[in-house]
Parts: sequence; C-alpha cells; structure tokens
Amino acid sequence: MSWPLGISILFILLLTGVPIAIALTAIGTIGVVSIIGWTPALSLLGTTFFDSGRNYSLSVLPLFLMMGNFVVQSGIAYQLYATANAWLRHRQGGLAMATVVACGGFSSVCGSKIALPSMRTFGYPDSLSTAAIAAGGTLGILIPPSVILVFYGIITQQDIGQLFLAGILPGLLGIIGYTVAVMISVRLGKLQLPTETKLPLKDRIQALRGTLGAFILFTFVMGGIYFGIFTPTESAGMGAAGAFLLTILQKKCNLQDTLVTLLDTAKTTTSMFFILFGALTFSHYVNLSGMTQDMQALLTVFGDNPTAVILTILCIYLVLGCVFESLSMIMLTVPIFYPIVAAQGFDLIWFGIFVVVVTEISYITPPIGMNAFVLRSVVKDHSLNTIFKGLTPFVAMDIVRIILLLLFPMIALFLPSQM
Repeated sequence: MSWPLGISILFILLLTGVPIAIALTAIGTIGVVSIIGWTPALSLLGTTFFDSGRNYSLSVLPLFLMMGNFVVQSGIAYQLYATANAWLRHRQGGLAMATVVACGGFSSVCGSKIALPSMRTFGYPDSLSTAAIAAGGTLGILIPPSVILVFYGIITQQDIGQLFLAGILPGLLGIIGYTVAVMISVRLGKLQLPTETKLPLKDRIQALRGTLGAFILFTFVMGGIYFGIFTPTESAGMGAAGAFLLTILQKKCNLQDTLVTLLDTAKTTTSMFFILFGALTFSHYVNLSGMTQDMQALLTVFGDNPTAVILTILCIYLVLGCVFESLSMIMLTVPIFYPIVAAQGFDLIWFGIFVVVVTEISYITPPIGMNAFVLRSVVKDHSLNTIFKGLTPFVAMDIVRIILLLLFPMIALFLPSQM
C-alpha cells in the first residue's frame, strides 16, 4: 500500500471518529503487511507492543500523571488562582491576568468554574474573560511535566529531562505574552474595569503559602533533573510521592478520593500507552514506505533554505490543529516530520518545543480553534464570535513567541545545554 493511500485512509478513519490508537495501529499494520508480508509484519507488531510495554523509561508517564492527579486532589490547583489574584487584583484586567498565571502554573485549574464567575461579577467583557481562559488553557501542554513532551521524547528518542527543561523558558514567555495580551485588550477596548484594593505586601506574601508546597515540588523535581541528581523516571517517582505527601498535608487524603485518583491514572495511562504503541507501529510503516524520503524530495523545492521548510511545517500544523487535538496531531505527524527536520540540521529538542508551541496556537486560532469550541460547549451563553474576537491579541503574542523561537533557538536550548 503506497503511503498517499495509507495517509488518506488514516485521515478518513480519524474524521469518522475512529480512536487514534486503533487508526494508527490498523493503518500501520496493514501498510507494513503490504510491504513485507504477513509473517514479518505481525512479528514486528508483537515486538513493538511487547518491547515498548517493557520499556523502563515509559514508567515516567503514569508517575507524572499520578503526580498531577494528586495535586488536583490536594486542592492546590484552586489555591493557585487565589494566590495569583492576590498579587494582581489591583490592576486593570487583574482577574484575567490571574487566570493566565494560574493556568500556566497548573494547567488543570478550572477556569470556566472559578475564573469566569469572578470576572462576570466584576463586569469583565465576555470577549476578554473567555479569551483569557481559552488561551491560558493551552499553556499546560508545554510547561513541564508535560505528557506531550514525554511522547515526543519517546518517539524521537530524545532525552525527556532535556525536553522538560527546554519547555520552561518558552512556557514563561507564553505566560508573559498572554499577560501583555490582557493589557492590550484593556487598552484597545478602553475598558474601565473595577479593581480591588491593593493588598499589603505582607498579605500577598502570606497568600503564597497556599502554593508553597506545589512550588517546592516543582523545584525539587526539575532541579533534580537539572543537576543530575536523578533521571526523569526517578524524578517522576519522587514527584508522585511528593504530590501524595502534599495531599496528606492539605488534609485531602481520604480512601475514596485516593482510589479514584489511582483509577483515573490507570485509565489514562492505558489509553495513552495504546496511542503511543499505535504511533510506533505507524512509524514503521512511514519508514518502510519511503514516505520520509519522498517528503524530503518534495521539500527540495525550497533548495537549501531550512527556514522555508520549518515554516511549511508550521502551516501544516496550523491546518491540522483545526481538526485534531494535541496528542493525536503529534502522534500522527512527528514520525513523519522529525527525520526531515533532523536532515535540515535543526536540533530535535528545539523542534519538540516548536511543535508544542505551534500546537498551542492552533488551539486558539480561528476559524476552528479547538479550545474556543470546548469553552463554548461549557459556557453556552457566549458566542464563538465573541471568543475569537477576544483571542486576537493572544494569537498575536503567540506569533511573536514563534518568531522569537525561530530567531533565538537558545530560548529553548539554554537550560538543557547547562545540564
């Protein structure tokens, strides 16, 4: 089966609602069978699933998922919003800024349940409040520990610890950019939003106590990777144990909630493992079909211009982001693109951050930004036009971030280079 036919069938399956894991495994297996025959293809399929399941480095995934779930159970995700608000409440647009900071600090903060009612109470326009929530919700897929970066590292055989460190500065740049976007929205809209009295410094510092545990946990996990004290897999175990300790200290550790947390972790891990194994099976088909070489030949139209190649890949991701969510899009495209990017001389650690940032942009870009549609399904009294109108400054800040990453790759590569 030729790769254009295989890719076409794959897209049809995905668009008709077939789960990404099943679609990737099916097309990958059928494609390999058509090239090398049934017996070696089925042997390769069994080896891929068996060996990948026994891969020690994969244990990083359930452990980091468990860490995040325990942090949710501890209630720190909600305290983070309150802390950000304590520092920003006196500024015009302070609640929207607090939403961005909280989402950046911990992506699971429930913006539609916490931030939106607060902004409505203070008379924030719908366009600004919904845009801050939709844009802030994209930050979690980059700021470590990021599940997306774990998958990228496994597929491309890159160091997961270096990927985590590479995501820190671009993630902080995203938070700063979105905060600036709020300021721009306030200024251009000539908004006169109500503010609260600036808290004394003593009270603002005291507000940090609620998130001190999460900050120490993050510093411990990432610092341990940075200084080589433990591997990413070991850091995931330490992080999960630390998050469980936080749950106990916050007096949120009861048997029922803990069992639910563990069950959710197991379900999510199983689902993600099947997606990953499907992606690895599909990558065998990509390699055997000659798709990578054909794509490289097609891109020779740009001559020796790597920037044109990377911009073409950027456009492809923006289009795919209109249809697929982040994990599906990365599992589908990374096996195809990373050999091409490596051949053009780009650092694959940098490319991983680039891919995730572009994925973030595709989530909030009209006409089919997925985060806007998700928010619209939760907050039914807001129109899509209102949400997309408010997102314009945020998209502009993301474009600036992409340009900075292209011009100054060390934004992503500085911390990994210091390991």
